[in-house]
Amino acid sequence: MSPADRALAHVRARARGRPLPAGLRVTVHFHPDRRVRDGTDRSTLRRLLDDGTYLSQFATGTSNGGLTAHPGGDRWNWESRLFGAAYDDAPAGERPVYGSLDHRHRAAGGSVRFGSAHLRLRPQVLARTTFCFPDSADHPVDLGVAERCDLTALADAGGRDVLDDYVEAHVHGGVVLARDVEALVLDPCHRGSPVEELARRFPAPVEWHHGFVLSRGDFARPDVAAFRGAATARVGASLGPLVDAAVIGAATWTGELDEQVLKRVWHCVARFGVRSG
Repeated sequence: MSPADRALAHVRARARGRPLPAGLRVTVHFHPDRRVRDGTDRSTLRRLLDDGTYLSQFATGTSNGGLTAHPGGDRWNWESRLFGAAYDDAPAGERPVYGSLDHRHRAAGGSVRFGSAHLRLRPQVLARTTFCFPDSADHPVDLGVAERCDLTALADAGGRDVLDDYVEAHVHGGVVLARDVEALVLDPCHRGSPVEELARRFPAPVEWHHGFVLSRGDFARPDVAAFRGAATARVGASLGPLVDAAVIGAATWTGELDEQVLKRVWHCVARFGVRSG
């Protein structure tokens, strides 16, 4: 058996619940305009188009969450526990791709904290996807597969912030753009930009969600300032009169600001900045 098959079998034996309802999709989030740290100065979207696949943090060395995908790191240990050590000796390119089950049918996808854009995967991908709740960083014991999954009820029971209430998904066996992606969904802040120009080459339809934006004054609100800390709010306010995913993305290319702080600025924008339109 392949590592993917072993991982699926391990989770399937521990999954509980009824089959997922028809019509649900997995969404895989990313920031399309972020620089890839591979010496080429490509954006993430450009690399996706060049490679034709979406790879895990183990293969890319980049993440919009924690950077712990290496032997002995937190991500490595979480995967070893979740998947019964199936990937312990597997090549980096064979490891699962992380996303979320968009069971609430949110226009911006199931876990927008990890990126303003997402790939909406085709329904057949569900057959090789495992799920957990909460996030694997929280050492979950509740697991699921498409034919046995009660995790949506757990996620909907409340108690978690809107950025953290997703059912985590792990796609085994790779994500090939031309085969597995139903649509590329972008934030409208990228209209008329190089991101949109690149997206015209994407091997699936391009769609747009409602978008996210905060004003400079919004970062002074007590709820925003408290969400990721006053220092993060000050950085957000320094970026300009209006802050959206494109503004944050441009700031990452200058190298003048800590990318982990900018990640938290995005969390504020995604949490409080839903466009009314």
